[in-house]
Amino acid sequence: MNVNELNLRHLRVLTLVHRFGSFTQAASHAHVTQPAASQALSQLEAQLNCVFFERQPDGATPTPFADSFAPRINRALEFLPSHKVTMAQIRAFIGLADAGTYAAAGAQLGLSAPSLHRAMRDLGIISGKTLMTRRGRGLAFTQDGRALVRRFRLAMAELRAGLSELENLRGYEVGRIAVGAMPLSRARVLPRAISSFRKLYPEVDIAVSEGSHFELIEPLRDGELDLLVGALRDSDLGPDVTQSPLFEDHPVVLGRAEHPLANTPDVKLSHLASYEWALPPENTPLRQQWAEMFTQEDLHPPPVPIESGSVLLIRELVRQSDLLTLLSADQVAVELQAGWLMRICRAPSHLVRRIGITARTGWRPTRLQSLLLSALEDAAQQH
Repeated sequence: MNVNELNLRHLRVLTLVHRFGSFTQAASHAHVTQPAASQALSQLEAQLNCVFFERQPDGATPTPFADSFAPRINRALEFLPSHKVTMAQIRAFIGLADAGTYAAAGAQLGLSAPSLHRAMRDLGIISGKTLMTRRGRGLAFTQDGRALVRRFRLAMAELRAGLSELENLRGYEVGRIAVGAMPLSRARVLPRAISSFRKLYPEVDIAVSEGSHFELIEPLRDGELDLLVGALRDSDLGPDVTQSPLFEDHPVVLGRAEHPLANTPDVKLSHLASYEWALPPENTPLRQQWAEMFTQEDLHPPPVPIESGSVLLIRELVRQSDLLTLLSADQVAVELQAGWLMRICRAPSHLVRRIGITARTGWRPTRLQSLLLSALEDAAQQH
């Protein structure tokens, strides 16, 4: 089911009945009549094909469906500025953020311009803040507007997780897991984990978005990605993100098979400093550690005429020149086996990358997401 089809008022009634065990008390807190609360829940049960409560003369007993779904709904509602917000307003606001103009958003969502304007006006009134301003033909979201877009995305992520868990309770191992894959994770650990997971749960879709940490961290914060796998950061990422290590990676210095240093028995840092390098950008942990490798020995880091986060690009450039690079052996295992690249030397023992999982603080993985996390841990141990 599409999460956009849910009615937030009906969902709130479910959480209140779950909290109080009574339709009467739930109706009172929702400021509706008892028959209206009962009808709202009946409509939700029919829509989702679930029985959430066993109705009894002295109250309502929650079923496992209610026990699973209610916490997800509560979490989603916490992200909203008011119980007056509707799903239509959330959909319109996220659509505008994605499209950038009323015309483009209307075309994508199938909504008229007046409907979008009305939704934005009502959201501004509900939140009591200026959410966006005109900028030429486009829109510019204020800081409050950007924050609200993120909260809406996170609310939708919680509801999608809740719907997935309902399907699992019905015996259907289906769902979708969105993973952000940074360069090193793509070599062995993530493919091995996904392959192992898919053998047990072939009906679950796994969407992998490749990119650098810089490219993936904001989609994670927005709830568009469930987790990131790759090199962890030593710097503080803020209270909204947590990191969990899986294993340590020790990079090696690589060059082409015919590189002048290929047959040097005792390669020193002074030798490495006399060649140009192809490396990831300066804001990456590996690049920072590479620079420290030289400065700690009172050597000036050599020139880096090629900066790229693409292992494929760096690999090919190193094969065709005397450029050196610093990568995990896992990332070029095929090239090393074929003899196209060669290990020039080991990097200093202190040069190590922690590879792990980055997730939102307070993230509650679904059962299937937890199983993928276990598969990642198993793959890391094999590594």
